[in-house]
Amino acid sequence: MRQSSVRGDRSRRRREPDAQELGWDDGLYADGGLPPDAPGWTPADDGVPPEDGDTSADGGHRKGGRPRRGKGRKVLRWTAFSLAVLIVGGAGAGYWYYEHLNANLRKAPRSLGGGGLKKPDPNAFGQSPLNILLLGSDGRNSAENIKLGGARQDADRKPLADVQMLLHVSADRSNMSVVSIPRDTRVTIPQCTDPKTHQVYPQTSAAINQSLQHGGPGCTLATWQELTGVYIDHFMMVDFSGVVSMADAIGGVPVCVDNNVYSHDSKGHGSGLKLTKGTHSVKGVQALQWLRTRYGFEDNTDIGRAKAQHMYMNSMVRQLKKGTKLTDPGQLRDLAEAATKSLTVDDGLDTVKKLYDLGGDLNRVPTKRITMVTMPWQYSPDESYVMPKPGDAEATFALLRNDTALDGKDKKKKATPEPKASTPKGELKVVVQNGTNSTVNGPVSGRAAVIQQRLAGLGYGAAGTDPALTTQADTTITYRDKGLRGDALALAKALDLPKGAVRESSSATGMRLVIGNDWRTGSAYPKTSGDDKSADKAPDSADALNGEDSKACMKVNPQYSF
Repeated sequence: MRQSSVRGDRSRRRREPDAQELGWDDGLYADGGLPPDAPGWTPADDGVPPEDGDTSADGGHRKGGRPRRGKGRKVLRWTAFSLAVLIVGGAGAGYWYYEHLNANLRKAPRSLGGGGLKKPDPNAFGQSPLNILLLGSDGRNSAENIKLGGARQDADRKPLADVQMLLHVSADRSNMSVVSIPRDTRVTIPQCTDPKTHQVYPQTSAAINQSLQHGGPGCTLATWQELTGVYIDHFMMVDFSGVVSMADAIGGVPVCVDNNVYSHDSKGHGSGLKLTKGTHSVKGVQALQWLRTRYGFEDNTDIGRAKAQHMYMNSMVRQLKKGTKLTDPGQLRDLAEAATKSLTVDDGLDTVKKLYDLGGDLNRVPTKRITMVTMPWQYSPDESYVMPKPGDAEATFALLRNDTALDGKDKKKKATPEPKASTPKGELKVVVQNGTNSTVNGPVSGRAAVIQQRLAGLGYGAAGTDPALTTQADTTITYRDKGLRGDALALAKALDLPKGAVRESSSATGMRLVIGNDWRTGSAYPKTSGDDKSADKAPDSADALNGEDSKACMKVNPQYSF
């Protein structure tokens, strides 16, 4: 227990000198960043995509205890109609209000990286999966955000993306997978250009939440694409004040703790959340506290906080699926204002109508097929940051790339034959790079040369080396053009690398083999059992939570109980 607390303190000490907890939690998104297109948001909730509706206090049941059947959908349809009348009821005024809501939305370019991944081709039925990056910004650029988030000395600091979740909706809209990533995960942030200042930020290795400071949310999206190999269609970002206003609009979300909890200590650590054992409906500032709580849940780290955010999000979705009480046009208008003012979206979601249509698409997914996970992770050797867990993290990302549900309930798909090599291996130009740099153990010199010699012995005579040293957890083979996949797979097979090591990358030039920290010695890759097995569900280390699990309850850390 003591070791866990040290991890949490060490993580905060590196970036936040003051004692007050400032980390925006993955959950903020749940209330603010998700509503517009969250799995629970429905067009009928409020008629304006970015808003979630108020939820029924009786949990979707009549006073007599009988479940509402059919009425929920009628209410949703009616509220959508109500808002439509509100917005377009008067020709001039209606059009003005619609444009006013559009103007509320803050927009930014979708990606700030290089060429970027190509959007996958539709399946045989013309269907395509949908990937949305949900972000929570810890920006303190307003008096309200400073009041809610503290740290006045950070008012002029560029915001960090401390909430990051990738929402994947299957091509047939039968299921949804949500993957969170701990904010301190060390990743490669690609070169990004700020669209406003045109400043170029070079590629670097840093905590993923810092990617937002490299030009905006478009750089965070580019970072995710580089990490996962998943094409991301859109992003949505919300700040502190947006979370509170959205939480108030929803009207309360039930959450559960297995013991009394007070997220506060003598050093000022904690979100201030104070709840007694059991289930409570939280909204407004209290919802923000729940989503920000790290000190008080499980091991006092971002890992437990992400789980709390998953519970909140699932609960919110269940509430919204049951139907709402939003029948008052004035209330709907307030919701529309709060939601549109809270959001920053990419330029492909720049109107209320687009958000509305997106929400309708997401609403097709049944709650029982929503699965939320945290990217499988491990601590760095000195426990100062988090790293993707070799094998399990890539297996999780591969499921998204292959449009395979994380819950393991997909119908078995016929395996698609992989392409064959198209270039004679003696002519294939491969650049080998040493990626064994480590803040604890230091780099292993000569690794690129050792593997280049091994390749030469295997017949890859055109393989060369890049003298630049880099840092990478897993050994990878990256290629830019799809036509090189067959050659990359053949190269991986020759070196006994798993198929998961082969990735398409927008930043790759030709074929590049980076020798990671998983291969620090020898010329033979230390292959582990199961490397090449195709997973059909999220690994156990992803800590999956199903959307219908209404009995989930956060484990309270004894140090923060009363």
